[in-house]
Amino acid sequence: MDKKTVKVTLVKSPIGCKKAHRATVLGLGLRKIRQTRELEDTPAVRGMINTVSYLVRAE
Repeated sequence: MDKKTVKVTLVKSPIGCKKAHRATVLGLGLRKIRQTRELEDTPAVRGMINTVSYLVRAE
């Protein structure tokens, strides 16, 4: 069975956000605005996306 993935794109700068939220964005592998990563759809990744939902777009 193939693994499901989710595309995550950074749409807003994490400058001025909480330090923990900046670390979460880096943990998702996002460094630049409009950078997209395709990550495995796990509960941990879903939680990270939920934490910084105002900075990223998930598809």
